[in-house]
Amino acid sequence: MRTDGTAEAEDAAGAQDAAGADDEIEVRDPVSAPDVDGVPRRTTRRFPLFTRDTARPEGGGRAAAGDAPAPARQWPVLLVLGLVGVGLLITALDVFRVGTLVIGGALLAGAVLRWLLPSVGMLAVRSRFTDIATYGVLGLVIVLLALMAQPDPLLKVPFLKDALHFTVDS
Repeated sequence: MRTDGTAEAEDAAGAQDAAGADDEIEVRDPVSAPDVDGVPRRTTRRFPLFTRDTARPEGGGRAAAGDAPAPARQWPVLLVLGLVGVGLLITALDVFRVGTLVIGGALLAGAVLRWLLPSVGMLAVRSRFTDIATYGVLGLVIVLLALMAQPDPLLKVPFLKDALHFTVDS
Protein backbone atom coordinates (compact mmCIF):
# COMPACT_ATOMS: atom_id res chain seq x y z
CA MET A 1 0.00 0.00 0.00
CA ARG A 2 1.21 3.49 -0.79
CA THR A 3 1.84 5.95 2.00
CA ASP A 4 2.06 9.10 -0.10
CA GLY A 5 -1.69 9.72 -0.16
CA THR A 6 -2.29 8.60 -3.74
CA ALA A 7 -4.17 5.48 -2.68
CA GLU A 8 -6.70 7.60 -0.75
CA ALA A 9 -7.04 9.93 -3.73
CA GLU A 10 -7.63 6.97 -6.07
CA ASP A 11 -10.23 5.54 -3.67
CA ALA A 12 -12.00 8.91 -3.51
CA ALA A 13 -11.93 9.22 -7.32
CA GLY A 14 -13.30 5.68 -7.64
CA ALA A 15 -16.09 6.50 -5.18
CA GLN A 16 -16.95 9.63 -7.17
CA ASP A 17 -16.96 7.59 -10.41
CA ALA A 18 -19.27 5.05 -8.79
CA ALA A 19 -21.56 7.80 -7.55
CA GLY A 20 -21.50 9.42 -10.99
CA ALA A 21 -22.36 6.08 -12.57
CA ASP A 22 -25.39 5.77 -10.27
CA ASP A 23 -26.48 9.29 -11.19
CA GLU A 24 -25.94 8.52 -14.87
CA ILE A 25 -28.34 5.57 -14.89
CA GLU A 26 -31.65 7.05 -15.77
CA VAL A 27 -34.25 4.94 -17.50
CA ARG A 28 -36.63 7.20 -19.36
CA ASP A 29 -38.12 4.99 -22.02
CA PRO A 30 -40.45 2.09 -21.21
CA VAL A 31 -38.40 -0.29 -23.34
CA SER A 32 -35.79 -0.91 -20.65
CA ALA A 33 -36.08 -1.30 -16.92
CA PRO A 34 -33.35 -1.55 -14.28
CA ASP A 35 -32.44 -5.01 -13.06
CA VAL A 36 -31.55 -5.92 -9.46
CA ASP A 37 -28.24 -4.05 -9.65
CA GLY A 38 -29.85 -0.93 -11.13
CA VAL A 39 -28.44 -1.46 -14.62
CA PRO A 40 -30.98 -0.85 -17.41
CA ARG A 41 -32.13 -4.11 -18.94
CA ARG A 42 -34.27 -4.61 -22.00
CA THR A 43 -37.67 -6.07 -21.20
CA THR A 44 -39.06 -6.20 -24.73
CA ARG A 45 -37.70 -7.00 -28.16
CA ARG A 46 -38.39 -3.48 -29.41
CA PHE A 47 -35.32 -1.45 -30.29
CA PRO A 48 -34.33 1.32 -27.87
CA LEU A 49 -34.88 4.93 -28.81
CA PHE A 50 -31.15 5.74 -28.71
CA THR A 51 -28.27 3.39 -29.49
CA ARG A 52 -25.28 4.01 -27.25
CA ASP A 53 -22.86 1.39 -28.55
CA THR A 54 -22.47 -1.13 -31.33
CA ALA A 55 -21.37 -4.70 -30.94
CA ARG A 56 -18.35 -5.98 -32.76
CA PRO A 57 -19.31 -8.59 -35.38
CA GLU A 58 -18.65 -12.20 -34.48
CA GLY A 59 -15.17 -13.10 -35.64
CA GLY A 60 -14.21 -9.43 -35.52
CA GLY A 61 -11.34 -10.01 -33.09
CA ARG A 62 -7.70 -9.95 -34.04
CA ALA A 63 -6.56 -12.68 -36.41
CA ALA A 64 -3.19 -12.86 -34.64
CA ALA A 65 -1.95 -12.20 -31.12
CA GLY A 66 -2.07 -8.67 -29.74
CA ASP A 67 1.73 -8.44 -29.48
CA ALA A 68 2.11 -9.04 -33.24
CA PRO A 69 2.54 -6.00 -35.52
CA ALA A 70 -0.62 -4.48 -36.99
CA PRO A 71 -0.31 -6.03 -40.49
CA ALA A 72 0.07 -9.50 -38.98
CA ARG A 73 -3.05 -9.00 -36.87
CA GLN A 74 -5.14 -8.15 -39.94
CA TRP A 75 -3.68 -10.63 -42.45
CA PRO A 76 -7.05 -11.93 -43.79
CA VAL A 77 -8.28 -8.54 -44.97
CA LEU A 78 -4.80 -7.63 -46.24
CA LEU A 79 -4.70 -10.86 -48.25
CA VAL A 80 -8.07 -10.15 -49.88
CA LEU A 81 -7.22 -6.50 -50.55
CA GLY A 82 -3.80 -7.48 -51.92
CA LEU A 83 -5.36 -9.97 -54.33
CA VAL A 84 -7.93 -7.39 -55.45
CA GLY A 85 -5.09 -4.91 -56.02
CA VAL A 86 -3.19 -7.48 -58.10
CA GLY A 87 -6.37 -8.15 -60.09
CA LEU A 88 -6.85 -4.44 -60.74
CA LEU A 89 -3.23 -4.12 -61.83
CA ILE A 90 -3.59 -7.06 -64.22
CA THR A 91 -6.80 -5.52 -65.59
CA ALA A 92 -5.01 -2.18 -66.06
CA LEU A 93 -2.31 -3.99 -68.04
CA ASP A 94 -5.01 -4.92 -70.57
CA VAL A 95 -5.56 -8.53 -69.52
CA PHE A 96 -9.20 -7.99 -68.61
CA ARG A 97 -10.41 -11.56 -68.18
CA VAL A 98 -7.53 -12.73 -65.98
CA GLY A 99 -7.66 -9.59 -63.83
CA THR A 100 -11.37 -9.86 -63.15
CA LEU A 101 -11.01 -13.58 -62.41
CA VAL A 102 -8.38 -12.71 -59.80
CA ILE A 103 -10.72 -10.10 -58.26
CA GLY A 104 -13.61 -12.57 -58.13
CA GLY A 105 -11.31 -15.23 -56.72
CA ALA A 106 -10.15 -12.81 -54.01
CA LEU A 107 -13.75 -12.25 -52.90
CA LEU A 108 -14.38 -16.00 -52.92
CA ALA A 109 -11.23 -16.45 -50.84
CA GLY A 110 -12.60 -13.84 -48.40
CA ALA A 111 -15.81 -15.87 -48.09
CA VAL A 112 -13.81 -19.05 -47.40
CA LEU A 113 -11.62 -17.29 -44.82
CA ARG A 114 -14.70 -15.88 -43.09
CA TRP A 115 -16.23 -19.36 -43.00
CA LEU A 116 -13.16 -21.24 -41.74
CA LEU A 117 -11.38 -18.87 -39.36
CA PRO A 118 -12.81 -17.96 -35.95
CA SER A 119 -11.22 -14.47 -35.97
CA VAL A 120 -10.63 -12.62 -39.23
CA GLY A 121 -10.10 -9.08 -37.98
CA MET A 122 -11.50 -6.34 -40.18
CA LEU A 123 -12.72 -8.87 -42.75
CA ALA A 124 -15.67 -9.34 -40.39
CA VAL A 125 -18.18 -6.61 -41.17
CA ARG A 126 -21.56 -8.08 -40.26
CA SER A 127 -22.62 -11.49 -39.03
CA ARG A 128 -20.76 -14.53 -40.33
CA PHE A 129 -23.66 -15.57 -42.57
CA THR A 130 -24.05 -12.09 -44.08
CA ASP A 131 -20.32 -11.76 -44.77
CA ILE A 132 -20.07 -15.20 -46.36
CA ALA A 133 -23.16 -14.61 -48.50
CA THR A 134 -21.99 -11.15 -49.60
CA TYR A 135 -18.40 -12.11 -50.41
CA GLY A 136 -19.52 -15.36 -52.05
CA VAL A 137 -22.28 -13.91 -54.23
CA LEU A 138 -20.21 -10.93 -55.37
CA GLY A 139 -17.18 -13.12 -56.07
CA LEU A 140 -19.27 -15.66 -58.00
CA VAL A 141 -20.98 -12.94 -60.06
CA ILE A 142 -17.64 -11.32 -60.94
CA VAL A 143 -16.16 -14.70 -61.96
CA LEU A 144 -19.21 -15.58 -64.09
CA LEU A 145 -19.22 -12.18 -65.78
CA ALA A 146 -15.50 -12.51 -66.50
CA LEU A 147 -16.09 -15.91 -68.07
CA MET A 148 -18.96 -14.53 -70.22
CA ALA A 149 -17.10 -11.39 -71.35
CA GLN A 150 -16.83 -10.77 -75.09
CA PRO A 151 -15.01 -11.49 -77.38
CA ASP A 152 -14.68 -15.28 -77.24
CA PRO A 153 -16.54 -16.00 -74.00
CA LEU A 154 -15.39 -19.07 -72.10
CA LEU A 155 -18.90 -19.57 -70.71
CA LYS A 156 -21.79 -19.39 -73.13
CA VAL A 157 -25.29 -18.89 -71.77
CA PRO A 158 -27.76 -20.16 -74.43
CA PHE A 159 -30.67 -17.84 -73.60
CA LEU A 160 -28.55 -14.70 -73.23
CA LYS A 161 -28.38 -13.98 -76.99
CA ASP A 162 -32.14 -14.46 -77.36
CA ALA A 163 -32.84 -12.22 -74.39
CA LEU A 164 -30.62 -9.52 -75.86
CA HIS A 165 -32.37 -9.70 -79.22
CA PHE A 166 -35.76 -9.61 -77.49
CA THR A 167 -34.91 -6.40 -75.66
CA VAL A 168 -33.36 -4.71 -78.70
CA ASP A 169 -36.10 -5.70 -81.21
CA SER A 170 -39.03 -4.69 -78.97
